[in-house]
Amino acid sequence: MIYHSTRSLENGVNAREALLKGLCDDGGLYVSDELLTCVLTPDMLKGLTYRETALRVFSVLLSDFTKTELAEGIERAYADNFASVAVTPVTRVGDEFLLELHHGPTSAFKDVALCMLPQLMSAALKDTGRRVMIATATSGDTGKAALSGFMNVPGIGITVFYPHGKVSDIQYQQMATQEGRNVAVAAVEGNFDDVQSTVKKIFASDLRQELADEGVELSSANSINIGRLVPQVVYYFDAYRQLVEANEVEQGAKVDFCVPTGNFGDVLAGYYAYRMGLPVRHFIVASNANNVLTDFLTTGVYDRNRPFVKTITPSMDILISSNLERMLYYASEGDTALIARLMENLRNEGVFRVEGEMLERIRSLFKCGWADDAETSAMIREAWRKDGRLVDPHTAVAAGATTLNVPDTVGYSTPQEMGELIRYLKEHVVGVENTDISVHCHDDLGMAVANTLACIQAGADGYFLKDMEPEEFLKSIRRALEGQTVVDASMLAFLTTTLRAKMSSTLEERPTLTGREAEVLDLTRSSPAGSTSRRAQSRAT
Repeated sequence: MIYHSTRSLENGVNAREALLKGLCDDGGLYVSDELLTCVLTPDMLKGLTYRETALRVFSVLLSDFTKTELAEGIERAYADNFASVAVTPVTRVGDEFLLELHHGPTSAFKDVALCMLPQLMSAALKDTGRRVMIATATSGDTGKAALSGFMNVPGIGITVFYPHGKVSDIQYQQMATQEGRNVAVAAVEGNFDDVQSTVKKIFASDLRQELADEGVELSSANSINIGRLVPQVVYYFDAYRQLVEANEVEQGAKVDFCVPTGNFGDVLAGYYAYRMGLPVRHFIVASNANNVLTDFLTTGVYDRNRPFVKTITPSMDILISSNLERMLYYASEGDTALIARLMENLRNEGVFRVEGEMLERIRSLFKCGWADDAETSAMIREAWRKDGRLVDPHTAVAAGATTLNVPDTVGYSTPQEMGELIRYLKEHVVGVENTDISVHCHDDLGMAVANTLACIQAGADGYFLKDMEPEEFLKSIRRALEGQTVVDASMLAFLTTTLRAKMSSTLEERPTLTGREAEVLDLTRSSPAGSTSRRAQSRAT
């Protein structure tokens, strides 16, 4: 299988080289057009173990590795490192099913990939005389999983960069106490996006070529590395197999996957499985208060120019979702020039927009929602109370994403567009009946009030002003949660004036009858049929 950049079709490489390089020279991510022709259906995986399924998936996506290399790597990665024989068992929580990804050595879901990536890199380096230096960014759990996976691996060194003060205490202790001759950690001031930008600058610097001249390849252990992504594809296929074998799903029936998402890597792995033949109806992208992905999937506008929120789900505290670029490439039907332009806009302006058929293709498969810290905590309590299950905050986000935010943060939408968008969401969003739709209208072009009125006409339940007093705001929120329509008092006069103006305009626009039309009307009124019609109209009124 040949891989090339999301931003160019030139300089294609095999899977080994893509895995060792991590990031393309032009800043793009490695993708393969052969993914579109891969076929690996659940029927082909029936009755297989997790490791056997992994071998099938790896043989397709990493085809230049020998089956012996893959099988031996899979054995070392999964035979003894996971507390569950199933590796990623599926269990029931209430009416839903939970794909358990915490059974690895560091209890992070990324163990599934980061136990395998060192095996793949070691196989790719064998007999080449080359070495690898890994520079990777983490928002929390990647760090420990990567350090543990690469500890004392010959020919490979790793440095993990994390945002200072923005990982949990446990995550920090896990990284800071990691043993190994070839591992190191470094703190960066700022948030995860700042850390990720720092690492990307390292890849774009002269250092990369200087290391290459010495036989050292600069690489990454983030999900931007295809070697991190491919192992995660496996557990989507295996989860489906488990559900079929437990008679919870009929073979071939489509299912929904709800995935807590920050960098878009985990849900992208599911998307790869879907493109390969996994029966999926929707992927539900669940975000925390840093809901840039929710906004993008509802409006087509990706805008990172917003406050960064520190939450109880730090691994999702991300405003630049790197792996989204891969999905955009496939959704654009391989338009590398478009992807390069979108990513340049994101880098320079912090925003890009997707429209038309491309956006519809994305929306047809990807749904979304988000949960704040209060909703996340409430879901943890609910899971414990009802099912005796202690779920982690990131899982709780996926279970409790009950707010759908629709922003017009640059204020250039029209009332018609906003109204149509609300109606579209009510018709197409999975579980919208249990979801609060929040609309955020800016007034840059003087359209905020008109857009808000259009949203109310389309089914919105209220209107709040940003400068409301906190106590009044909370009261309004409570009334909205009770199902009441809430409109700020300052808007009543405006609404009344607007409605009266509309009625007056309608009356003024009433057409005047021609002479002939008036004559016909008089004849109709004098007829028996006309009398019957008048009586019927009167009764109906």
